[in-house]
Formats: sequence, C-alpha cells, structure tokens
Amino acid sequence: MGRTATARPHTGRHPFPTTSGERVLVTDLDGTLLAGDEDSRRRLAHALDRHPHLTVVYATGRSLASVQALLSGEPLAPWPRWIIADVGASVIDTADMSHCEALERVLRSGWPGRRRVRAALDRFPQLVGQDGVVQQGRCSYYLAPEDLSEEITAAVEAMGCTWTYSADRYFDVLPPRAGKGPALRALMHHLDWPAGQVLVAGDSLNDLSLFRLGTHGVVVGNAEPALVAHTATDRRLVHHPPLEGAAAILHTLEGLGWVQRPRQVVIGYHRPPWQYHQGRWQQPASPNGILPTLMSALGAGTEAELDAVWAAATTEPPSTAATIPTSLPLALLPLPAVQWAGYFHRACKETLWPALTGQPHLIQHKAAHWADYEAVNAAFARHISAHAQHGATVWLHDYNLWLVPALLKNHRPDLAVGLFHHTPFPDPRTFQTLPAAQQLRASLAQLDWAGFHTPAFARNFRTLLAGVPRTPRIGIHPLGIDRHAVAALARSRPAAPRPDTPLILSVERLDYAKAPVHKVHALARLLDQQPGLRGRLRYRLVCPPPERGIRAYDTTRTALERAIADLNARLGNRSWEPVEYIPRSLPFEEVCDHYLAADVFWVTSLADGMNLTAQEYLTAQTATGRAGVLILSRHAGAADYLGESALLTDPRSPHDLVDKLRLALAMPAGQRRAHTARLAALLNATPPPAEWARTIIDAIGAAHEGRAQPGPLSA
Repeated sequence: MGRTATARPHTGRHPFPTTSGERVLVTDLDGTLLAGDEDSRRRLAHALDRHPHLTVVYATGRSLASVQALLSGEPLAPWPRWIIADVGASVIDTADMSHCEALERVLRSGWPGRRRVRAALDRFPQLVGQDGVVQQGRCSYYLAPEDLSEEITAAVEAMGCTWTYSADRYFDVLPPRAGKGPALRALMHHLDWPAGQVLVAGDSLNDLSLFRLGTHGVVVGNAEPALVAHTATDRRLVHHPPLEGAAAILHTLEGLGWVQRPRQVVIGYHRPPWQYHQGRWQQPASPNGILPTLMSALGAGTEAELDAVWAAATTEPPSTAATIPTSLPLALLPLPAVQWAGYFHRACKETLWPALTGQPHLIQHKAAHWADYEAVNAAFARHISAHAQHGATVWLHDYNLWLVPALLKNHRPDLAVGLFHHTPFPDPRTFQTLPAAQQLRASLAQLDWAGFHTPAFARNFRTLLAGVPRTPRIGIHPLGIDRHAVAALARSRPAAPRPDTPLILSVERLDYAKAPVHKVHALARLLDQQPGLRGRLRYRLVCPPPERGIRAYDTTRTALERAIADLNARLGNRSWEPVEYIPRSLPFEEVCDHYLAADVFWVTSLADGMNLTAQEYLTAQTATGRAGVLILSRHAGAADYLGESALLTDPRSPHDLVDKLRLALAMPAGQRRAHTARLAALLNATPPPAEWARTIIDAIGAAHEGRAQPGPLSA
C-alpha cells in the first residue's frame, strides 16, 4: 500500500478492527452528512460517538486531500474508518491514510489516464476542467445542464470510460469499473460486510450506484429530484424521510435501531454484566453483587422509569459484542486487548488495589500502564458524555474510573456525577503512597456525591479531601443481597444428608486481600493442637481464579497451593484430606448447596468492601431451618452491621484465627440457632438491591443541585 498522509488521532471515535458484525454507515459529504442545521449535525455526531461499533465510511466526489482538509477544520465531521474518494476511484484506509492499492487496481482498470481524457474532450468547450481540484483516477469538469449532450457522453464511452453527472454542475469521467457503488461493493467483499448491516446515504445522482447494492439506504430530503425518482421504487430498503442532511441520517439510524438516544441516567462500570468466556457469553454466577444489582435496576419494567443506559468497556470484536444475550440497555466501549491489560491487569490491580486493601508495599507502578489507565478513563468520559443528555445523572462505580469525574466535569458541568466505592477506601496516609495520589484526589474532589458501605470508609474519604473548597456529599449505603431469590433457591435444593463430620466453608475469589493462606495455616495449627479433629474436620475452599492476564495474585496462588499440598500430605490419608480446594467458578446452585452443607462459614478478609457471601450463607441457612456459625473478619464491611452477633476475627492475628475457629466448632446447637437467628434479623437493615440503586441515583441528582453553594462534606 502506498502511503499518502499521516492519520489523525481522533478523540471521539476509536479506530477498531472491522468485522462482519459491525453496522456500517456509508455517506456522501456535501449535501448529505454536511447538510442540515448545526443542531442536527451535532446530534448525529454525538450519536456516532455513542456507538463506536458503528463504522463510518465517506463516499465522496472529493479527493483525499480535500477530505483531510475538511476533517482538520470541521469539528462536527466524524472521523471515518474508510474513505471512498474521487467518485469511487480511490479507497483509503484511515488507520494509516494509505490507499488500498489492491482495490484501486481493479477500480481503475482500463483507465486511459487524465491527459488522454483531456485531449479527447478538448473539442467540447462546454466542458470546463476543474483544474484547482486534486484528482486521482478520474477527470472532472464543470458542465451546465443544457450542455450535457449525447455527443459528449459518446466520446467518453468511446474511450472505454464511464461518467456521472450531478448537482446540475459536476461532470466526472471515470474508469469503466469505478464509481461509488462499485467501490463500496469491493470494500464490502473485502471486509465481509453483509448488505443488511450497511446503510448508504446520499443526495445526488453520483450516489445512485450506492443504492444498487441491496443495502439499507436513505435519500435525504434535500436530494436531487432525479435521485428521488430513481430510488422511489424500493421503499422497503430505501428510506425517504422529509428531513435534510444529517437529520435524515440520524432519523434512519434510529428507525433501524442502530443508535440510541441520550439518556437521563448513565451508569459507568468498567465491564458489562455478561462476560465472554470459552466462546460464549456468561452471566454472573450469583444473583448478588454489583453486576446483578445494576441488572435488576435496569431490568424489565424499570428501564422506562430510569431512562438509563449502562456504559461499559469490551475487548471483544463488534461481531461478538453484538451477540450479548440481554435486553438491558448497554453502550459498549471497544478497547484494544493490550490497552485493557495495561489499564486493568496492571494499573488497577498492581498499582491501585494494594493501596485500597492496605498493602502499599505491594504497589507496582509503571508509567506505560498508568498511561493506559488515563487513556481508558478519558475514553470512558467521552463515551459517557456522548450517552448523557443535558442535566443527566452519571453513576460511576469503583476505583477503575477514578479519573472520570474531573474529565466529565471539565466538559460537561451540567451532569450530576456520583461514584460508589464497592471496595474499601484507604486511610489518607495509605492513599498518599500512590504515585498518582494528587491527580486522583483532584478528580475525586470534582464529584457531586461519593458513596460507601461503611462510616469508616466515608471518614477516610472525608479526611483525604479536607481543605477542598467545594466537596462532594457523602452517602453511606450498605449493599444487601436479594434475600428472596437466595431463600427460594435454598428451599428448592434437594435435601442432602448432613454428615456428622463438621464442614468449614469459604467462598471467595483468589486475592491476597481475602487471606486464604492465613486460613490454611490456622487450620493446620488447630489440627496440630487438637489431633482428635483429624479425620473428621473438613475445610472446603471455593476459590475461583482471577481474570486471565492478572499477575497480581500469582504469589498468593503459589503460596496457597503449596500450603494446601503440604497440609494434605502431612496429615491426610487415603480416605480424608483436611482441605478440599475448588479453584474454579461454580454455578450459584452449587454454591448454594455448599452453603447448606457448611456448619461454619469462614471470612478472613484483610480488607473488604461489604462481603455478600456471608449474607448469602446466612440467608440460605435460615431459609431451610439450619443453624450455622459465621466467622467474620473485623475488616469486612459487613462487620459494621453484623457486629458482635458474628464471631469476629482478626486475620492479622494467627492466634485469634485459631481461637475463633475452635469456638465455632464447639458452639452448642441451641447457641448456633440463636446465633443464626440474630444475624439473619440484622440483614433486614439493608434494602433490596434495586431499591438501593434507585436511592443512590436520586441522591446523586440531589447532591448536584445542592453543590452550587460551598459547604462541608455531609452524609
């Protein structure tokens, strides 16, 4: 491919590999995309920004140089992925602004050259050459309508060329196989674009060949009557809205369901509710947590009330992302896998997560990975802004989007912006160990509202922002679980005989913050101190691995597997091993079975946001008349609400871990029933997840309205 220019980076639309699953807009420029009032053009530009999977192709009579000049000076012109220029004689890949020579060789086949064409047509003084226009693979003239004659067109055809005439002014001589339609057909074949996923838009007769390919089409309301007449017979595929230019294109895109309108509420979370794994989309295993909570808030019967959309990132190609099996209103932001790795696997998990969990000595910071974090946050800010109508409420989630508040507020002060922290929030001294602490602090200060599970996390945030002139309001909203769903599932499970040997259970993702190695060592000490438990006591650890590519937990995984292997080898025998390790995700039905079988549920987090598995265990036990014991870390958010009714433990104290485990195993049956009943009653203090979500959305909007006046942080 021959390079002609350098591609311009574009802040609104990310160049993404084209695939057969994309929707494609192919549009003429003058009289079509660039026509209509400024408000219509702005709304179309914002709609295209909201839908980065919608590929834009220019099909124009302009030259590449003219299109480049347009892009550099016209802020409302969307950046195209491909350019069909010179009335279909040129095809340009804007990833590097190179000519697609393989396609152009076919399109320009039989072209005698501009000099020969000019010489053959010099005998027609009516043809006025467009000498100031850069032309490649074509020869362009001005020609008055009354001067267009069969003699001129016959002369063109005698050279083996073809011609187009448009706007009662422009006469173009083209190679015999060139034209906008033939160029688009070649590009569609080259990229495997099905006709049903392409929309063409035009206004003049030199666009007519675009409408002969069996694609969707829109003839704008200000089009030449001749184009309207030639396309009037195919009303099934070609739309004729009574709107001009950009407004007609947007109207058709909305009618096809290819774009969504801006929303009153935009939820920003770094990933969608479904994850693509082993060739298929998988929904969350548990009905609880932030993903199911947001799904319930946006589910059937609530979308119209909330008028919301979920903005999330994906590294899947458009053809795959378009197949997510959900009716939720989603707005997906495509990201290259390598950028996601730097952002999430490295910056989030290796730089930020250690500080959040009180492990600053584990912080790893690299400038390249932080640049990915900044770039993804900037992309999220643009993506969210494009989907938010004026005065909308934006609800962000977690540390993954900490830079978005400042970026949004800088460009969209009309938005109400809140962020809920599902994770712990560190004390200011630990926060300041982050290399980008001041950058992050400045962004968080731009929030209208910040939410937390516990008063302690809120105090840390308040102290961090001490001295900021205008500060966010703070809300403390502990997240509960869908108790009805868990209880119903627990009651539906087949009854299994409960063995006489006690079962201790932990259900947690692999993470050093969950202290899994601490538990195995504590179990080993207990078995050493009480040999009578050997052969009887069982510890089951359900511990799914992190997302592939995350290295932050590799050391923990190695230490955990070694500790389990050593303990099982030292004390186990053919019929019994002290630790049953399940290092994979399980369907929630199986998790519920484990909840029902367990005598003790063991949570030892060094730092935790809320910990919903403890709530699930208690709900399942209560719903089926069982009586289990909850050992709960003092550092889990749930400890603030369950208090001394649980057996609180300090995972940083090896002796305390053993002592609490011993107490749980020795608790009499009557005391167990009272223990479970007290804890279950305390769960009623948290609202259902969907109600929790709507309460927070209302709080963000109210905080934005009240933030006009300086004031102290308030709950």
